[in-house]
Amino acid sequence: MKECQINKTLFKIKIGDITEENVDAIVNAANSSLLGGGGVDGAIHRKAGSKLEYECLKIREEQYPNGLPTGEAVITSGGNLKAKYVIHTVGPVWIDGNHKEYELLRKSYENSLKLAIKNKIKSISFPAISTGAFGFPIDKAAEISINTIFEFLNKEGNLIDEVNIVLFNEKIYKEFEKVFMKICSKISL
Repeated sequence: MKECQINKTLFKIKIGDITEENVDAIVNAANSSLLGGGGVDGAIHRKAGSKLEYECLKIREEQYPNGLPTGEAVITSGGNLKAKYVIHTVGPVWIDGNHKEYELLRKSYENSLKLAIKNKIKSISFPAISTGAFGFPIDKAAEISINTIFEFLNKEGNLIDEVNIVLFNEKIYKEFEKVFMKICSKISL
């Protein structure tokens, strides 16, 4: 685990299981249906249970009948999870880097953080959005996610106490760690 302080926010990266995070909210790397899938999305839905599924169905019916657009975010309760809330965001599917993938991934992180502040969430954990089945290159995803969170916390960092990026394995962690250490070395630890 690595950590650094940005304003009043403790920013950390670590290896772990996001469904076990004891924070106010975890972020779900959702698909546009909001009804579960593989990877992080499936794991969160399985652990959270039927209440989460019900709330996602309601969001689909009332707000997004055609599915949640890429880069947008919505919030539900955490169901059976330790986290009180789940923020669902749809990251981009990697094509070739020339189809707004970078911009859309940045929006996924920004909109999730904005929703956290709107709901007075003090601690939040992110997965590596879009790096699994959506195929976003890990090194590029690390650069975008860490820089986006860093820039956001520089502006809004007094409103969130803790931001974590929870990575599934050592390989992904090592890629994120390179970028994280470079960013954190720019601020006093």
